[in-house]
Formats: sequence, C-alpha cells, structure tokens
Amino acid sequence: MTTSPSPQEQTPDRVADDRVPRTQGHPRRWLILGVICLAQLTVLLDNTVLNVAIPSLTREMDASTADIQWMINAYSLVQSGLLLSAGNAADRYGRKKMLATGLVLFGAGSLVAGLADSSGQLIAARAGMGIGGALLLTTTLAVAMQIFPPEEQTRAIGIWSAVNALGFATGPLLGGFMLNHFWWGAIFLINLPIAALGLVAVVALVPESKNPEGERPDLLGALLSTVGMAALVYAIISGPEHGWTSARVLMTALSAVAVLGVFAYWESRIPYPMLDLNFFGNRRFTGAVAGATLITFGMGGALFLLTQHLQFVLGYGPLEAGLRTAPLALAVVALNFTGLAARATASMGVPVSIALGMTLMSGGLVSIATLTAHGYPGTLLGLVLIGVGTAIANPVMAHAIMSSIPQEKAGVGAGINGTLAEFGNGLGVAVLGAVLGARFAALIPVEAGSLPAALAAADSASERGRVTEAFSSGLETSQLVGASAVLLGGLLAAALLHRAGRADAGAKAGQDPACAGPCGDPDRT
Repeated sequence: MTTSPSPQEQTPDRVADDRVPRTQGHPRRWLILGVICLAQLTVLLDNTVLNVAIPSLTREMDASTADIQWMINAYSLVQSGLLLSAGNAADRYGRKKMLATGLVLFGAGSLVAGLADSSGQLIAARAGMGIGGALLLTTTLAVAMQIFPPEEQTRAIGIWSAVNALGFATGPLLGGFMLNHFWWGAIFLINLPIAALGLVAVVALVPESKNPEGERPDLLGALLSTVGMAALVYAIISGPEHGWTSARVLMTALSAVAVLGVFAYWESRIPYPMLDLNFFGNRRFTGAVAGATLITFGMGGALFLLTQHLQFVLGYGPLEAGLRTAPLALAVVALNFTGLAARATASMGVPVSIALGMTLMSGGLVSIATLTAHGYPGTLLGLVLIGVGTAIANPVMAHAIMSSIPQEKAGVGAGINGTLAEFGNGLGVAVLGAVLGARFAALIPVEAGSLPAALAAADSASERGRVTEAFSSGLETSQLVGASAVLLGGLLAAALLHRAGRADAGAKAGQDPACAGPCGDPDRT
C-alpha cells in the first residue's frame, strides 16, 4: 500500500516543461519575466493614475467627495483584502490559470470603468479591477520564483521590483498625458491592449505550476482573511479624515483585529491552512517580514509627504512634481535592470545588503527633511539615495520572504509580500500624516484645519509665510520619523537574517533534512 508524502517530503511544484531541471531554470525564463512584468505594470499604473483624474471626475460626473474616495479606495480595499486568498488560489489551481484570469478580470473592469457614466458604475468597476489586480500581484512574483534557478532569483526579483518603481513614477505622468489629449475614460481603456497582449503572451509562454498535493481549499480562512484585511486597511485609510478616535474608525479597527484573530485561530487548527502560522517560527521569514513592514511604512508615508512638499511649499504643479520625483525610480530601474544591484548583493551577502540599502534609504529621507528647504538639489540627493537603497534592499527582502517558505506555497508567499506592502504603505501615510498634522496644528491656529485653509485665511504675505513654515516644519518632523522607521527596519531585519543564516549553515553542516528543500543554500553571513 502506498502512502502520500509528508509535508517535508513533498516534491517541487510541477512545471509544464519537465525536461528542464529546476537548477537550470526555464529556457525562456527572461522572456517570460518580461511578460509577467508587463502584467504587473498594468496593475501598478492603476494604483496612481486615477489621482490626476479627480478634478475631471468631480466636474463631469458631479461626483461628491465620498464618491471620489470610494473610486480610489474600492480598488485598494478589494486588492489588499484578497491578496492572501489570491495567492492560495494560484497555488491550488495553477499560477498560469490565475495569471490569465487576473488579466481577463482586470481588462473587463477597465472596459467598464472607461465607459462608466455614473459614480456607482465606476466604483463597481474599480472593485472588479481590484480582484484582477490581486491575482496578478501574487501570481507574477510566484511564477518568477518557479522559473528561475536559485542563483538568478535575486536578479529576477530585482527587475520585478524595478517595474514596481517604474509604475509608481510613470502612473501620474501617463495620467496627465492622457487627460491632456483625451477624456478621463481613456486612462482606463489604455489598459485593454496591454491586458490583451499580456494574456496572449501568458497563454503562449508561461508554464503552469501549482501545488502537486492539491490541498483542500480553505474557504473559511479565505473569507476571514479578506474581511479582516479589508477592514484593517479601511480603518487606516479613514483615520486621517474621520479621526483616529471616531466611532467609525475604532469600530472598524476593532472588528478587523477580532476577525484576524479568529483567522489566526482557525489557521492553527485545520490540517490544510491557507497561511501556515509555523512560517513565523522561521527567523529568516520573521526578519524579512519585520523589515518589509517597516520599510514600506517609512517609504510610503515619506514619499506621500514629499509630493505635498513639492506642490504646496515649493509651488510645483502635479506634472512638475511627478517629474521631480522620477530620479528615485530611474535609480532603481538602472541598478536592477543592469544587474549591478544583484552583483553587489552577491558579494556582500543578504544581511549586509539589507542593512546598507535601508541605511541609504534612511539617509535619503534625512536629506529630504533637512535640505529641501534650500532648494531642489537637496531633494534630488535624497531621491537618488533612496533609489539606490531601494534597488539593493527591496529585491533581497522579497527574496528572503519567498525563499523562507516551501516552493509549493509560492503564491501565498507572494500574497504575504503584497499584503505587507499594502499594510505598511497605508499605515505609513496615516501615521506620518498624523505627525504632520499634529506638528502643523501646534504651530498655527487649530481652527485653520489644513494648509489650503490656513493659506486662504492668511491676510498678509508674512502670515502666509508663517503658515508655509509651519507646514514645512511638520513635513520635516514626519520625514525624520519615517527615516527612523526605515533604519530600524534595516537593522532589525539584518540582525534576524544574520542569525537565520548561521542557523541554516549549521543545519546544512549537520545534514538536516528540513533544509533540503525550502531552506536551500544558506545566505552569506
């Protein structure tokens, strides 16, 4: 009588071309990486492209402030809530299938959004795009981990990360260009040819891979994680507007904590959990998770504040401000596409790379906080430092998360990585925005409420100068808090990953069978 293999003995994921050994990677892996990066880019552009269309939507749809908020938040809420479930579905049913499904859903949502003639239709379309976005964000990274051999994975993830930075930088620029030449719906319809091209390429090129054990679906876990994460992100988004102590925010946050607590309990009790809580007992995984959360906290909030500084304090328009933040993305793209960051990481080792990268990023934020008042050169220096640090640290951090869990759970690993990015970004914007607000309110009359309101209430040039100075002071304080979070994240992650690397090396020396699969070769310490 035969028995099923234990979790420790499970074979690697099935790949369509079984003639290619895993150690060599897929023969068309770089072409496939280009395909999945194209799919990734469509999602990332849509995270920021809508922001520049807000005035047009307000005017042409007679949209209220609440409508505008839901047009933006429906996408991010659905996407962040479904990331873990989407990753689990990709592992179970096939990552190629889910990648293709994500492109279809994203394209269909874009079509409905582009042709919408009411706020309700646009909000519903954005929610549908969020479902497709969740599938794309998780499957692209999971597929990259499957088709590349271990020694090339860091460089592949570096290119994947560079596409993230490119999407962040070009979203507002593309949106501004489209609105200058077409009507607002064009910012959604432009997704259609990209999604169609991506779908054809996925079907033709991407190999199928999935969990060979075909675990039973964890439907209750998927529901609990979706509801809990969506509620948590909504509480973070709503905090700055409605007040952190308001009934709406407190009840939503408490509900999120309660639902996520039930989710954790459920996952610890069932034989086939969607999220194996034993992952958190792995010091490599824990270190990468801690660092990723703090890095996105500091970066997301600090860059959000920088755009305000460029527009409100230095007086640049939205397009000009977007162009002046582009050096950050250009530095990331240059270092990751050329492979320079990957080669530097290989020579330094994982812990040192993370510590160095996040120290550079922290230094960049300090430069922006302290030198921006003296003109754009201080901001430029900060952006370049942040870009170089991001190019070094981000791919290593993502690879540390993905390589800390079994290959058959790659989709869930990508879901965890995406969830951390969403959570850290949202929390960073909320917390650093609150620091800015508190500092601003301490320096000017509280009743002024916001910078535009305070400037409108100022009746002299000296009064307007005092208001702008107060806002700049708040920005400086917030940026320094973000810099501290990034530096702390780097040191913490580096220390935990150094200890994990030593433990892995010791386990391999002792021929510990647990390190034969997921652990792989230990990182240099």
